[in-house]
Amino acid sequence: MKEFDTYIFDLDGTLLFTLGDLAASTNYAMRAFNLPEHTIDEVRMMVGNGIKKLIERAIPGGTENGQYEEIYNTFIEHYLKHSEDTTKPYDGIMEMLATLKEHGKKLAVVSNKYCKATEELCHHFFSDYIDVAIGESDKIRKKPAPDTVNEALRQLEAERETAVYIGDSEVDIQTARNSGMPCISVLWGFRDKDFLIKNGAQIMVEKPEEIIAPYRK
Repeated sequence: MKEFDTYIFDLDGTLLFTLGDLAASTNYAMRAFNLPEHTIDEVRMMVGNGIKKLIERAIPGGTENGQYEEIYNTFIEHYLKHSEDTTKPYDGIMEMLATLKEHGKKLAVVSNKYCKATEELCHHFFSDYIDVAIGESDKIRKKPAPDTVNEALRQLEAERETAVYIGDSEVDIQTARNSGMPCISVLWGFRDKDFLIKNGAQIMVEKPEEIIAPYRK
């Protein structure tokens, strides 16, 4: 593992275990409209491309469903109230972030999660470490487009050549590639090793401490 000056992280499945709350809000919206509910593992494979895509995948007919917007809004209303019920950092994440910060690294989160939820979760859990948090909004193209990563680099006043992108999904691999940056794929998130390899993962870590190994010499 090499050293970088800037570390840009995905949020769900990378820094935070959020699957329980995402599934709970998804099923709350399903129940509200008498639609079939989903298991945790089903929701696991629906996330990664933003909340709108999650709801599209969760409901019969997707965006063609006449109640799509109502279901989406029901999810958002519930999730903003319950996004911290069971959500927590993965083991070793806080130590990793603290170590990177102690060594003067620039840290950002770039997520396809709804912008307000991204900002609130980063403030709640990582206010001492994360300098910039960017979520999904109508103002900027979401991942795997490079726009949010580019914006994070701009706000951090960071160089692309010394930055790395870290995430848990195929979307993150594509995002890093589109951003002209190396990608570290984490194996504790929402996708397994075989899936990530099939989608182009080259650098993989099993524990957060592997990322900070260069600073423990």
